[in-house]
Amino acid sequence: MPFQDLPARLADVRESIERARQRGGHGQAVTIVAVTKTYGPDAVTAAWQAGLRDVGENRVQEAVTKMAQVEAPLRWHLIGHLQRNKVKQLDGFHLVHSMDSARLADALAGYGVARGRPLDVLVQVNVSGEGTKGGYVPATVEAEAARLRGLHGLTVRGVMTMAPFDADATTLRTVFAGARRCGELLRAAGHPATELSMGMSGDYEIAVEEGATLVRLGTVLFGARPA
Repeated sequence: MPFQDLPARLADVRESIERARQRGGHGQAVTIVAVTKTYGPDAVTAAWQAGLRDVGENRVQEAVTKMAQVEAPLRWHLIGHLQRNKVKQLDGFHLVHSMDSARLADALAGYGVARGRPLDVLVQVNVSGEGTKGGYVPATVEAEAARLRGLHGLTVRGVMTMAPFDADATTLRTVFAGARRCGELLRAAGHPATELSMGMSGDYEIAVEEGATLVRLGTVLFGARPA
């Protein structure tokens, strides 16, 4: 049976999250998004059977293919970069984490209006300033938050960020706290931006301490990704 150790891995992760949540003192509920990118549909089914209800994919087409192969009523999250020409394929997604520019926001809003139901999205912020990562610069979030209020095809649910690979604990805390402040700016502008998507397999405990409500976990749950 593939992924037979998933329940035990998940139990360990849940314990780690609870300890981190208590250390952080933010009082938030934390949802695990099981990142099934590059794993087969059997990983998605295993996630459901282990008690997980949310799965994340990086690419629209890979996710749509798996959606057709898995019967479990999971909530699908798009966590990777999204090209504007793919927005019309988003109907099956619960939440888009990677709204990383004003141009993409406009395209997503247009689709939300066209389908008659707003898209739930997170504003991706590039707190670390890395050139290899997309996302809004934090200094622009306040102005963009006001502009997004006029886009009726979107519901801004919060913020997503990614920390630098192999960052030390101090850097991680700086990045995650910066994302949390961006969420505060969105809420101040009137958005229901209570979600904070940050933390992956290597840094999720610090992310939870800093207020993460969604952690995106792959290898810590499923083991090494297929080559």
